[in-house]
Amino acid sequence: MSSGAALRLRTLQRHLGSPEGRGMEPASSPLTTHVLDTASGLPAQGLCLQLSRLEDHSQQWTELTKSYTDPDGRCPGLLPPGQMKAGTYKLFFDTEGYWRRQGQASFYPYVEVVFTITNETHKFHVPLLLSPWSYTTYRGS
Repeated sequence: MSSGAALRLRTLQRHLGSPEGRGMEPASSPLTTHVLDTASGLPAQGLCLQLSRLEDHSQQWTELTKSYTDPDGRCPGLLPPGQMKAGTYKLFFDTEGYWRRQGQASFYPYVEVVFTITNETHKFHVPLLLSPWSYTTYRGS
C-alpha cells in the first residue's frame, strides 16, 4: 500500500471509530452530523447542508438551519439545546456543490436523510460517508 493510501486509511479509521475521532461535538448539542469523503479518506470540509422538520399540521418541510461542515467534516450544533422535539426531520446535503469544488463529477446531486425522533431527550448523530458514486449513512453515537 502506498504511503498516501495508508495515510487516507488511517485518517478514515480514526474518524470512524477510534477515540481520537470522537467527542468533538459540544456536549449540549442534541443533533450532530459528520461527513467523510471516502474517496480521499478525508473529512468533507465546506459541504453545505440544511436541516428541516416536517410540520404535522401542514405536512410541509420547515427549514430550521443551513450550515457548512467544518475542517473536520463536522457540523456539531445543528439544533441548539431545547429546540429538538419529537417528529420527522430531514438533512439535505449539497453533494453536487461539494464535488464540483473538488473538480469531480458525481452521480448524486444531493443526499437527503430523513429520520424520526421519538425522544427529544436523546442525542442524535447522523454521519454521512460520501464518494462521487455512492453514499452511506447510519445512526451514530
